[in-house]
Amino acid sequence: MPEKINIKVMRLSGNDDLPLPAYQTEHAAGLDVVAAVEGDVIIDPGRWSLVPTGLKLQIPEGYEVQVRPRSGLALKHGISLMNTPGTIDADYRGELCVILVNFGAAPFTVKRGDRVAQLVVNSVVRAELTESDELSDTKRGGGGFGHTG
Repeated sequence: MPEKINIKVMRLSGNDDLPLPAYQTEHAAGLDVVAAVEGDVIIDPGRWSLVPTGLKLQIPEGYEVQVRPRSGLALKHGISLMNTPGTIDADYRGELCVILVNFGAAPFTVKRGDRVAQLVVNSVVRAELTESDELSDTKRGGGGFGHTG
């Protein structure tokens, strides 16, 4: 059984008609979140738009929420997120918005209540950086992009 944490959710005024983010299946990793747009928003090919969700979150310290694209929107319409995954930090208290981008060939219409992204909760590990004049050797070394074929 996965660990469970409590995340407080506040609906912004005028969004009582929209569902809270929800898991769509028993073993889903992401909570689907919907668009809280007032009217239809058309995103032309090659363009993007900031889409509100009408929600604010209170994420516990030691956690983050990643905002990820929905695979169905990507496959069917070429819709993704501009910054993927996006990160919502535990100390952010503003409205959750997503930046939808249209990589498809046709305009895409976002309607109120459309599922536009998914939220995945993760624990956070903080790094302590130590400056050094040298690093240990590895078989890979400095080989980068595509170096293994």
